[in-house]
Amino acid sequence: MQITKNKVASFDFKVTNAQGEVLDSSEQIGPFEYVHGNGFLIPGLENEMEGKIVGDSFSVAVSPAQAYGEQDEAMIQTLPPDALQGIDVQVGMQLEAGFEGGSRIVTVTKIDESGITLDGNHPLAGLPLNFDVTIVDVRDATPEELEHGHSHAHGGCHDNCGCDDAGCDDTCGGGQCQGGC
Repeated sequence: MQITKNKVASFDFKVTNAQGEVLDSSEQIGPFEYVHGNGFLIPGLENEMEGKIVGDSFSVAVSPAQAYGEQDEAMIQTLPPDALQGIDVQVGMQLEAGFEGGSRIVTVTKIDESGITLDGNHPLAGLPLNFDVTIVDVRDATPEELEHGHSHAHGGCHDNCGCDDAGCDDTCGGGQCQGGC
């Protein structure tokens, strides 16, 4: 069976940056599973998955524009040093920040006397990514998976967002459940 729209595909992967450093892999957690054609994967990888079958292995270099986008300077802002009182703010910490129309995860990138710098870009924005992929399984999605737009692998979502055999709730905030079901 080929990977086409609304098929559930499972794959092992390793993703590296331009310097060859491993950024993520399925080695520890096992194959990643998703419903193809619903925009759950970055476009450059999902396009390469189209038409593949179990056992296919491939490598693909994905540009920032086809991955997590280019770095957007408008997504970086510096708050006054006392803006986050009551929080032990540290570089690398991720916080949920409210914006008009929703919320976004921001990363603390700098703390100094001028303030606290927050970056709302995805941590991999602006980076070309290299994927090594092996297709492990391809199957038809269940009606429930099609309705929810994601796989219900292992009785729930990979990030424990509240999906189970009874359905999904809205607690995952944009992970596997893409903001809830």
